Amino acid sequence: MSPATVPAGGVRRPWLGLAVLLLPVTLMTADLGVLWLATPFLAGDLRPTGGELLWITDVYGFLTAGTLVVMGTLGDRIGRRRLLLYGSAGFAAASLLAAYATSPLMLILARALLGVAGAAVLPSTLALISHMFTDARQRATAIAMWVTALSVGLAAGPVIGGVLLDHWWWGSVFLIGIPVMVPVLLLARVLLPEYRDPDAGRLDLVSVALFLLAVLPLIYAVKDAAGQGPGAGTAFASAVGAAFAVAFARRQNRLARPLLELRLFRDRAFAGALLALLLGMTALNGVEYLVPQYLQSVGGLSPLAAGLWLIPGAAGLVLGSQLTPVLAARFRPALVIVGGLVVALGGYTVLAVAEGVLPVSLGLTVVMFGVAPISVLGTGLAVGAAPPEKAGAAAATGQTAYDLGLALGIAVTGSVATAVYRARMPGGAPDEARDTLGAALALAERMPGGDALAATAKAAFTSGLQGASVLSAGFALVTAGLVAVLLRHVPPVSAGRPDPAEPPARKDPPLPSSDAAPRVPSGV
Repeated sequence: MSPATVPAGGVRRPWLGLAVLLLPVTLMTADLGVLWLATPFLAGDLRPTGGELLWITDVYGFLTAGTLVVMGTLGDRIGRRRLLLYGSAGFAAASLLAAYATSPLMLILARALLGVAGAAVLPSTLALISHMFTDARQRATAIAMWVTALSVGLAAGPVIGGVLLDHWWWGSVFLIGIPVMVPVLLLARVLLPEYRDPDAGRLDLVSVALFLLAVLPLIYAVKDAAGQGPGAGTAFASAVGAAFAVAFARRQNRLARPLLELRLFRDRAFAGALLALLLGMTALNGVEYLVPQYLQSVGGLSPLAAGLWLIPGAAGLVLGSQLTPVLAARFRPALVIVGGLVVALGGYTVLAVAEGVLPVSLGLTVVMFGVAPISVLGTGLAVGAAPPEKAGAAAATGQTAYDLGLALGIAVTGSVATAVYRARMPGGAPDEARDTLGAALALAERMPGGDALAATAKAAFTSGLQGASVLSAGFALVTAGLVAVLLRHVPPVSAGRPDPAEPPARKDPPLPSSDAAPRVPSGV
């Protein structure tokens, strides 16, 4: 058994330690929901361009995805509890910076720091649970509570954000991270064990640098092409990212302990599960990001009312997540996922023609219910396709695909929505109004006869949401086709395979890397 340092009382009080771990878990998803509600307010105050507004929203997800593998490897070396403490302190500091940001660039930087901190926190919480609970039933219960905390955060975030925005300025939504992280910092050393892998070896800093130099330019290229159209900048960033990606892949294939186990991609089921996570979350998160803005800026709802209208979507996701394991025990996972995506297509169809609060909320609810099987089964299928000794690497790679899909959803479909909005605004409209809906509404309040400009901007934003819904439906169709082809041979859970919604069985010592578990959308 690999050594683990357990503080006094850590073994006797694992459930108290779990309560400490669930605090940041709940915060991660709640923080995403409150940001979406705050978007119209910060847009009117900071007046970011359309591109800057997208960076504010999705840089968190990109930095989380870009540093998740690195943080998982780092945690094995310096200790999971220590990484949790570093991430929690960083998240609290970055939350304070975001709350009092005075410019779009400052807020983008704060959100980037939040993404890096989030990449340190979430995997550490799940890995520590696997070491605190050695009994299989207790571990399953603890992981179920971990998943419930994610769902609670998703449902509570919009309500908390609505209350805060009804009484204070938009920066207040970021301040909730500070009181949540303070108990973690105070109690973690008392209630949580420490674990590090004594055989982890050194962290390959060259691989870390190559990974970031490959991912970040490619992300920029996607955003630049979606927002401005393909050009010289897009081509240059793509070429730079591709060159570093090739260099990264070659180095990983030569290393005995690579940062990212690329050989896993040779398995059809593993590749299919990752593509389902990547494209399925891309399809979901673009419209999920736009709906809160629609409810407030177009529907005229207060932040609290908009938050309440988002609760059915969270409930749909929770219901779909609970139903998925039952269906996966009777039917092949591919059939469950494809069936869910067919349901989601109905929701996208509603959103593609919807005008009004009720149909938009209904459409999002159906979409989140239908996408739930991917969230529940995706990482577990990837882990099940990998050799047991590679389960930790497979789980980390699956979570990276998940988070990257969430960020790409905002980058791609959000950029398309912005492009449609600009195209639908009349040529004679002020440049400020043509950039974002928030800027247009703020300008309309200050100018005579602004009602006409406000109505035009709202109609243009509605068209943007509808266009993003059509694009997301296309992603869902492609995902369904890939899943049907690549995962059709995977048997039901009851056919002797591990439950995809549970972590893989552990040998001695327990894997220190991120465990597989069902998750819900977050900016994590």
